[in-house]
Amino acid sequence: MTHANTSQSHPAIADKILDSAVKLAESSSWESVRLQHIAQDLGITLDEIQQYYRQKDDLVEAWYDRADRAMLISAAKPGYRALTPHDRLHQSIMAWLDAMAEHRRVSREMLYYKLEPGHIHLQALGVMRISRTVQWILESAYSETKNLQRIFEEITVTGIYLATFSHWMFDHSVNTQETRKFLHGLLYRAECVSQWIQPVTGVNRNGSSASPQATKAHGGENMRG
Repeated sequence: MTHANTSQSHPAIADKILDSAVKLAESSSWESVRLQHIAQDLGITLDEIQQYYRQKDDLVEAWYDRADRAMLISAAKPGYRALTPHDRLHQSIMAWLDAMAEHRRVSREMLYYKLEPGHIHLQALGVMRISRTVQWILESAYSETKNLQRIFEEITVTGIYLATFSHWMFDHSVNTQETRKFLHGLLYRAECVSQWIQPVTGVNRNGSSASPQATKAHGGENMRG
């Protein structure tokens, strides 16, 4: 599939098309939105839409891309890098969700649209989308893990991201406070588990492999502790 030629060349019209799609979905549902409806709403032709969005799913990708950008903008704010790794991850994931908060129902319906059994090709793209967002989360949090620890981190953050996204979709608390607490809990539990990764895998914090002697010595110190 050719991905949308979105906001790089003509951001104004691409954003207007996306905004129109979300507005129409708010008044009905994402399933019922058609590209022809967007063209009618904006007074443009389908050919003009096709220049930016080759198919309806490209609008979903653009919506999540917008959330990615909001997350990266949040990570560029003063003081962000001075936060703990826990708080950097928390702020990045919540910034991603907050970018879609005004249209939570539509964001949920977009996800369901991707996961419909008849949309196998979109499901594959959905997996790629998750991986891409997780990579941006880790980059925005200034992760520098390597090797086995990097693999563990990606798997863990993917699980945390998906669980938090699922929780957020049905969170009606003020300022999504329940989701924020839920995410803090997941990150805390992940930190507890990660304390055991170094002695088990023989991987240091910087991602390099520890020697068998160092790993054995480390394990002995843990046992004595």
